[in-house]
Amino acid sequence: HLQQARGVRKGDRVLLDLQNGADFVIALFGVLRADAVAVPISPANVAAELKHYLSDSGARVAIVEQAVAPRFAGLALDELIVMDAFPYADRTAAPSTAKADDLCLMPYTSGSTGHPKGCMHTHATCLHNIAGAALWKHINEDTVALATAPFFHVTGLVHSFLATIYAGGTMAIQRRWDPQAAAELVERHRCTHWDNVPTMVVDLLSHPGAMAHDVSSLKWIFGGGSSMPEAIAQKLFEVCGVRYIEGYGMTETISQTHINPPQNAKKQCLGIPTFDTESLVVDPESLRVLGPGEQGEIVVRGPQLLVGYWGNDKAFAESCVDIDGRRFFRTGDLGRTDEDGFFFISDRLKRMINAAGYKVWPAEVEAAMYQHPAIKECCIIASPDARRGETVKLVAVLKPGAAASATEIMDWARGRMAAYKAPRKVAFMDALPRTGSGKLMWRALQEAEFGKK
Repeated sequence: HLQQARGVRKGDRVLLDLQNGADFVIALFGVLRADAVAVPISPANVAAELKHYLSDSGARVAIVEQAVAPRFAGLALDELIVMDAFPYADRTAAPSTAKADDLCLMPYTSGSTGHPKGCMHTHATCLHNIAGAALWKHINEDTVALATAPFFHVTGLVHSFLATIYAGGTMAIQRRWDPQAAAELVERHRCTHWDNVPTMVVDLLSHPGAMAHDVSSLKWIFGGGSSMPEAIAQKLFEVCGVRYIEGYGMTETISQTHINPPQNAKKQCLGIPTFDTESLVVDPESLRVLGPGEQGEIVVRGPQLLVGYWGNDKAFAESCVDIDGRRFFRTGDLGRTDEDGFFFISDRLKRMINAAGYKVWPAEVEAAMYQHPAIKECCIIASPDARRGETVKLVAVLKPGAAASATEIMDWARGRMAAYKAPRKVAFMDALPRTGSGKLMWRALQEAEFGKK
């Protein structure tokens, strides 16, 4: 139908702006059937953000749900397909002719520049992690996956959705996260696998109504995005008899590069490199390979690595380094290995906030906040948060004579960016700390926020 009635051609980018559900599944496979490239984005994005995704990707067609359709008014599009009225595909449509190295998915990630970049993934890069996830995590035709992680994000897309379909299993899909409804799904469908972010486990275990349900069918619970608190992992084991298995990955690697072995998982640990994947810890400056216990930057290489950033060869080249004749991707995360070869995160090298598994890039938020009429200069940092792990904090300097309250600024921000990016805390300063050359000392503010010396 996309090819016949909507003029979508091989290689065209098609935006997907949908919550989890059967409509997302149908839309994604429709795009792949048309040999086009799916660009999944968060339904939390507002019009200003949507404009960037459309212009940067060159997408002329968007498949959306009714609730977000009004946000596309006035944006440059040839076709806006609202899934509520989407007709099912004609089974006589032309078969796919895509090859392994053709592009099929282009999720977006941000970075220090603040402008989200499209991560170019092929059928081959995706299939490596889809098949690898199924094998590593014992996903098969008997699996019933509780799908609560958002499909627009690589964790939910690869682990809850695509790996389950690949293995012939069943998904119990939750459109939006709700701990009591999730527990009901587990009890009703006898769910066996659950991929999540740790916040979801916290919500489930602390909800009396949820814990009134029988969740004992869960045998495999995996997560990532942020570290699982020890006390929560222990409570989960007491309730379900299941060890929480953590992993690590990036949008650039279409999810996992590291996962803990299910039979030998370590706590607050990224795990070990997955199939055909190599990872090292190196000195960020000299790129010297470091030994166990030495802190440095984690670099990775493997078949799941993106083939480039869309329209940004320079950024991709700058993200890669050669070590002993092999090309590695710089993750920007500081970590170390132990004597057994397991990887651990130790600190942030890149400016990124991890709010309940959602990645927030300070430069992107700062660019938006500078449009506030009262703000002279600002800095976005992470702040500790009991539920989300980290939350977004704005440190602002107001223009001379200008007045604005923290509440007013937070309300203003929520109207201009996805809710998870908007500052939840605001502090005012007379001046931001800067180096002699005028460079913002964001790390000093960040470390002070977490009480570091």
